[in-house]
This record gives sequence, C-alpha cells and structure tokens, in this order.
Amino acid sequence: VQLQASGGGLVQAGGSLRLSCSASTSVARPTVLAWYRQAPGKKREFIASITSNGNARYQDSVQGRFAISRDNAKSTVSLRMDNLKPEDTGVYYCNNWPAGSWSWGQGTQLTVSS
Repeated sequence: VQLQASGGGLVQAGGSLRLSCSASTSVARPTVLAWYRQAPGKKREFIASITSNGNARYQDSVQGRFAISRDNAKSTVSLRMDNLKPEDTGVYYCNNWPAGSWSWGQGTQLTVSS
C-alpha cells in the first residue's frame, strides 16, 4: 500500500491545520490507521490511531488538541490539529498501526512558529 500525506505547512503557534492521507488501494476495515510524527533529530513517534468504527487513541501531548478521523469508503485518514505548538513541528506520516508496515512515503511537513 502506498500512502500520500498532504496538508502540511507553516503555521503560527495557536493555529490550526488539517492533514489528509490517502491510500493507493482499499484498506481492509479491520486495519487500524494512524498518524505518526518525526521531529527533527528524533525518532518517528505515534500521534493518533483510529479503528474502522471510529475508536481513537492519542499520544498524551496531543490529547484534546488533535482529532483523527477516517473515511472507510475512500480509504483516507485525516488529522485535525488545533492550538498548535512549536513542539508539534515535524514530518507527519500515516500508516497502519501498530506495525507501520506499509511504505511510509514522504510524509507532509508541519512547521509551527512561535
């Protein structure tokens, strides 16, 4: 499965942005989809995941600020990000969870300025 993330950009602290990710093929409904982030100089980390019936989990640092959603029919997953902070800066990727076994793609860069 090839993944294409989009929607990143440069945002001021406190701003909002929405990321989107589409898969090249249909995603089986049991597959849990997730967003990951790789900050400069750090390892890629889990941000949020969502099951096909909408159950979501979040990393503590984004709980209450980010909202993940998915469209099962279109095999897409989105991430709404509010009250952005400079520490949210990084390249955002989508993939399955927990394995992250699909091709990661280039991700989408988010830069939050203070």
